[in-house]
Amino acid sequence: MMRVTGKRLTIFLLALGATLLLPLLAQAQTPSIPKLTMELAAGQAEPGDISTLLEILFALTVLSMAPAIMLTMTSFTRIIIVFHFLRQAMGTQQMPPNQILAGLAIFMTVVIMAPVGTAINNTALQPYLNEEIQFQEALDRAQVPIREFMFKHTREKDLSIFYSITKEDRPKNKEEVNTLMLVAAFAISELKTGFTIGFLIYIPFLILDMVVASILLAMGMMMLPPVMISLPFKILLFILIDGWNLLIGSLVNTFQ
Repeated sequence: MMRVTGKRLTIFLLALGATLLLPLLAQAQTPSIPKLTMELAAGQAEPGDISTLLEILFALTVLSMAPAIMLTMTSFTRIIIVFHFLRQAMGTQQMPPNQILAGLAIFMTVVIMAPVGTAINNTALQPYLNEEIQFQEALDRAQVPIREFMFKHTREKDLSIFYSITKEDRPKNKEEVNTLMLVAAFAISELKTGFTIGFLIYIPFLILDMVVASILLAMGMMMLPPVMISLPFKILLFILIDGWNLLIGSLVNTFQ
């Protein structure tokens, strides 16, 4: 009984102390957090200041959408899909890891899109930084190289389906094609191309699986998983044909 009473007394004292300290802590001054605000004083705002503020907001918006831009307007989609099909066809589970495949796809995208980036830098970015052109003109010039790249790898059928969905008038030439429509059609075309290449990659590994399964069945080893036996042969085959060099070289050539 004394132990129980002492324990209860301790809990009561702790609760009483917390009750007395809470009002003191509430009255204590907390350090103020600095605030970052963007505002223009009334009557002192100039058109140039407003334009600069809008450009900053636009740049921040573009940075937040950078991953989506990479996924939908560059060669990244096709490359990462092909890598995924290759790993599934070989049956190596999580090898190579997703981080390595994504990193390799990003660097390959940088190499493939380098001519487009150079064109944007020479025709839009540098003239704008040198104050030779306005922001809107720089934006229009920057769209030209990336639109040419997407037009080159977009099927007309994929572009037509989006105009059918939105009920908009069909464009008479490439200049009248809406950029948003072009980006959506380009993404679908890249998905189809990536799946087509993945199917072609699957065929030799599928044949190897069938051969190994037939041999095991003929030997009466029906309880032995064919994938376990065929995996070393798949890896050996991929090494003998220098698979990574062949695959990456072929992928890059599809964008030429």
